Amino acid sequence: MPYPAGMSDVPQLPPSLLGVTAFLLSKVGVAGRRRMGERLREHGLGLWDFAVLAALRDYGPASQRELGERLGIDPSDLVAVMDTLVPLRLAERRRDPSDRRRYRVAVTDEGRATLDAAIADAGAVRDEVLAALDEEERRTLHALARKALTGLDPRARG
Repeated sequence: MPYPAGMSDVPQLPPSLLGVTAFLLSKVGVAGRRRMGERLREHGLGLWDFAVLAALRDYGPASQRELGERLGIDPSDLVAVMDTLVPLRLAERRRDPSDRRRYRVAVTDEGRATLDAAIADAGAVRDEVLAALDEEERRTLHALARKALTGLDPRARG
């Protein structure tokens, strides 16, 4: 919960924790995830829905298995995401003509428009979460966070 600046009765985090980078990243991440989730709900989306629409727009139609591997989503969770996106007409799911046992999914025009609005909201969330940083610091933080993620997950190289 944000407290007004200069309040003397605001409890302080222990200095030992403030010296742990993973703790700091976690706290900023939780704040960003919460705010982003609130914004996405205004579009009828969750974070995984947002990720799936982005992958479909950026890489084109894919099988559900390919999508799951690309995003690191469990197949049963991906089915639930598609069960959200398809009825909203943000994505379409069709049998793969080369293998009728699997589905290929694609983003729709409405899905692209919703994704564009959600990405604009992501910029506003960034501005809220990183309000204490100037633009150069924001770019530096983004570059360092991406570099750290690339070291942990090779899918972030692209």
